[in-house]
Amino acid sequence: MNALFPAGFRWGSATAAYQIEGAAAEDGRTPSIWDTFSRTPGKVRNGDTGDIAADHYHRVREDVALMKSVGLTDYRFSLAWPRVQPTGRGPAGQKGLDFYRCLADELLEAGIRPVATLYHWDLPQELEDAGGWPERATAERFAEYAGLAAEALGDRIGTWTTLNEPWCAAFLGYGSGVHAPGRADDQAALRAAHHLNLAHGLAVRALRDALPTTVEVSLTLNLHVARPLTDTPQDVDAARRIDAVGNRIFLDPVFHGRLPADLVADTAHLTDWSFVRDGDLTAISAPIDSLGVNYYSPALVAAGRSESPSAWPGAADHVRFLTAPGPRTAMDWPVDASGLHELLLRLRDELPGVPLLITENGAAYDDYADPEGAVHDPERVAYLDAHLAAVRRAIDDGADVRGYFLWSLLDNFEWAYGYGKRFGIVHVDFASQRRTPKDSAHWYAEVIARGGLPR
Repeated sequence: MNALFPAGFRWGSATAAYQIEGAAAEDGRTPSIWDTFSRTPGKVRNGDTGDIAADHYHRVREDVALMKSVGLTDYRFSLAWPRVQPTGRGPAGQKGLDFYRCLADELLEAGIRPVATLYHWDLPQELEDAGGWPERATAERFAEYAGLAAEALGDRIGTWTTLNEPWCAAFLGYGSGVHAPGRADDQAALRAAHHLNLAHGLAVRALRDALPTTVEVSLTLNLHVARPLTDTPQDVDAARRIDAVGNRIFLDPVFHGRLPADLVADTAHLTDWSFVRDGDLTAISAPIDSLGVNYYSPALVAAGRSESPSAWPGAADHVRFLTAPGPRTAMDWPVDASGLHELLLRLRDELPGVPLLITENGAAYDDYADPEGAVHDPERVAYLDAHLAAVRRAIDDGADVRGYFLWSLLDNFEWAYGYGKRFGIVHVDFASQRRTPKDSAHWYAEVIARGGLPR
């Protein structure tokens, strides 16, 4: 394997607004579903909220200086919808836009390309009160927000991603209820998935109308690598069901303008899909310039019944998830870089001509500062090294991978886990907000400077 990556490869890191910004009630920002959810007793570990998070809102210059010290060529961040367009309707919040203008300007001055994600799960609470993603109107509001953001920031941002991980927004938010807004309704989850797809398609059109033709428009999916325990028809069908509701529910409409027939059959007892209207699939399949891929670990599945059925409508009564052997992260996720290689080759074959970006990849471990103030995280370095090697092998095997965005730059608010899980290559002491680059940050800086892995 060639340890060096192609010339022009994009070396980035990624964050999300609610996880790092803080300033939850400043400068006109209104509550999002995560503000409400995190304040609901029992929903987030230790009752943690994103009110302060990593205080990035007040520490932009410091954080961009950290990015520059690592050598990032690109930085992927999300816009907070309730900061840019309070309540999800009407005119923009100018102070919110000023924050993102400032961030983009700092990045450009540091030689770092801004990569903006329009939606990383912080739906304005007022839109949830009106029905949220199960309602078609939310997709229409999202397109308006996309156009508004593009008009204001399009002169600074050259890459726009519509949605981050719509599977999580739909099925963890409205299916299992472990993410905001915390609803548990299989039918609502399937409606939400379709309207997220529609929001993406409508936003692509809004972005194209507002931005120069040179701007890159993308979508980020957390695609599941579901491996059957055995090659029996029952276990193979279990993996197929997960693939249908985990992957093809998004890939097929976006890239092929169709719903997967087996998904429709699997979920026929839940819905007739009549909420899919004429013209929806055409709108959803508007061409995009790249696909973002988020990957952390594969899943091992077998025939049976899931312990958390509503996270997988149409699959729950037929699939059980098993514990794969081998090392695990602090999230209790298996460490297996071969799944990333497998996924990239699948996309090479199924989506020829679509450039790929690894928009999230990383691991949580129980990091701490030693008495000298250093943070040693050899497990994370090993994880990142193995997964970057898998990306390099996939490139050798013909996958058109253009960049890698490590998750995450900073320790942050890890959704329902609160501040108990650390994914950052920069340690954050949340009491003092002191930033300390971990060994993994220094390792990543060396990889970027070298243009490849130390082989």
